[in-house]
Amino acid sequence: MTKFIVIEGIDGSGTTTQSELLKEYLLGKGEKAIVSPEPSEGIIGKFVRSILQNKELINHKNQNFDEQMAYLFAADRYDHLYNEKNGVFKLIKDGYYVISTRYYFSSLAYNCNTAKEWQLVETLNEKFPQPDLVIYLDLPVEISLERIKDRSLKEVYENQAKLTKVRENYLKIFANYQGNLLKIEGTKTETEIHNQIIEYDHIF
Repeated sequence: MTKFIVIEGIDGSGTTTQSELLKEYLLGKGEKAIVSPEPSEGIIGKFVRSILQNKELINHKNQNFDEQMAYLFAADRYDHLYNEKNGVFKLIKDGYYVISTRYYFSSLAYNCNTAKEWQLVETLNEKFPQPDLVIYLDLPVEISLERIKDRSLKEVYENQAKLTKVRENYLKIFANYQGNLLKIEGTKTETEIHNQIIEYDHIF
């Protein structure tokens, strides 16, 4: 049974919207379901979010920024999975479907610009288990930028050069991924994407 579901995609692709729609669908079927995003709501996750929102004195233009973030994301991911209060596997044990917007795929996509960085991020995340299902929403960068242009709070990765590299990395990741993967065109309507998700054979 699919209990740990990850939704991935570049900024503006609809990961947050689709995770909430899937949660409500599962709740409507009488299941227990929760959205548990990354960065998490834990101490490390909140620190990571503050960095992404330019609230911390860490220079995101520094050449070591992505490496620093890779370590922080991995630390937050460990807590997200294994903390005994509301970690992913505690929730699954309690009977929940856990839907995460982002997982280690995001670290590979966002924090890797070179082969050396790719190797580092793979090493940092190699012991984390595969989710039961990955849903990847693929969206062209120009549409992403159009969707996020009016956001009141910009994050450090929300620019054309970065998102172009991120999308390239995502396509590389999922071209070779051996796990359970549902790839959806992010240009479809919210309803079309949601229906494609809930109609997928391996959702339950």
